[in-house]
Amino acid sequence: MAESRSSLPQALTDHAQTNEAHYLGVYWLARRETAERCAQRTEHLFQSLAGCDRNLSNWYIKGRTLEEATEKRLEPHASALQREFLQQEEREGRMRGEGFSLSLWNGAHPEGETGLSLLCGEASPWVTNSCLLNLPREGPTAERLLRAPALSSILRAMVLAFEPEWGIATAHEHLDLVTESTEVGTFAGWLTYFAHRRGVLPALPPSVQLEPVDALGTLVILTSERFTAANPTHVALAREVSERLTHAGLLSPLHPESS
Repeated sequence: MAESRSSLPQALTDHAQTNEAHYLGVYWLARRETAERCAQRTEHLFQSLAGCDRNLSNWYIKGRTLEEATEKRLEPHASALQREFLQQEEREGRMRGEGFSLSLWNGAHPEGETGLSLLCGEASPWVTNSCLLNLPREGPTAERLLRAPALSSILRAMVLAFEPEWGIATAHEHLDLVTESTEVGTFAGWLTYFAHRRGVLPALPPSVQLEPVDALGTLVILTSERFTAANPTHVALAREVSERLTHAGLLSPLHPESS
């Protein structure tokens, strides 16, 4: 019989914890926005991220080679971002309402590479607008950011910039372990954001923290310590919270904003 996670030697569980790949993402449907408005929102995000951590202050457009990418530093100002979006629209022949995208990284950073991808302004109810941040697994940046207060600050910055319906911060390994569904909005992570329009949060275990995000929604934080799929207590708490949220109708696919 395979050895259970709860009986793994401590050294192995520590390694699993530090080697999990964490990401943050916010998502929304069917919101047609201009290049100007998407640029303003993105500028707001970059300003906030720079205040969250020094490793999140410089961004480069991904290229075919390392040399090409490091030459394409993105100016985090609305005017430059709008130019980039309009050039993209012309270059790719996009129709109005198809949205604007970015695929970025923070360069060959000695503290660990971070990637950011964005789709904003997409009007279709079948294509999800999103802002995603993939964090390094190990190193100084991971040590700073893989903490509940840091992730809360980043997720809050994303929410205030893009006003999404739903958001999450967790490890890919956790989702692989606890859910068979990959449909956005249908699972809970270490931190999960719910816009008020998704419904009223149910009573949750006393250890779970709730943080309001202005008048937009609520951030649900499972634990203040580093959440990991290698910790059976964390996984059990996530399952209990998910069951309560599902019963209350909070964990459901995204709804178009016009609906």
